[in-house]
Amino acid sequence: GKRALCSSKRGVQGGKKFVVKACEGGKEKIIRFGDANMKIKKNIPANKKSYCARSAGIKGGKGKMSANYWSRRAWGC
Repeated sequence: GKRALCSSKRGVQGGKKFVVKACEGGKEKIIRFGDANMKIKKNIPANKKSYCARSAGIKGGKGKMSANYWSRRAWGC
């Protein structure tokens, strides 16, 4: 069934680890992010710090329609 709520679900279509359905201004967009072959090691502080610092400079990564937004969220940045 169709869900009005935008939520993230795991799926590996397109070789990505995560698939989210983002809604903004009545528009829906399927966003795939995350390398399916890599583990998120956010429990290692150095990795998390490094990732968050690296991804903070990505242009256009602020809104929830961007993969970077969801990736940073997954890391807890």
